[in-house]
Amino acid sequence: MLIDNAVVYGLPMNVVLTRTDQGEPLIVASNATKGQHILKGYRQRWKIECLFRALKTKGFQLENTHMTLPGHVTRLLCLLTLAYVWSVLAGINQHMTLKKHGRRAWSVVTLGLRSLVRASSRQVGASGDELLDLIQLWMPHQTMGAETVGY
Repeated sequence: MLIDNAVVYGLPMNVVLTRTDQGEPLIVASNATKGQHILKGYRQRWKIECLFRALKTKGFQLENTHMTLPGHVTRLLCLLTLAYVWSVLAGINQHMTLKKHGRRAWSVVTLGLRSLVRASSRQVGASGDELLDLIQLWMPHQTMGAETVGY
């Protein structure tokens, strides 16, 4: 623990310094009392933070809806989460160009969302194959040949 039992604005605060898998320093501040609890909570929170960041930006623009009724926000979050998952499924197998520094030019979510928008906004009469392929991403993968099942 880097800082133990500090008081910030009258509230207890503990700070942990660790390293990411890539070796970069990571500092996490929390009111949790043990360093292990702080890091465990951070790992759990980080998963949901990635989703909320994508819903607020990356084409979903959740905050621009200005919705305030809890029921409406809940339903919208459910729909946007499904759209996010679909975007990940659509983008995960696409070719990603890397910039000179080695990072991707676009995120998996952005690539997938673009392909969903492109496929769903085709002119009537255009081939719907791309959209059908994207819809089939939701289907469970079945084996193509005979399969032996033992009990």
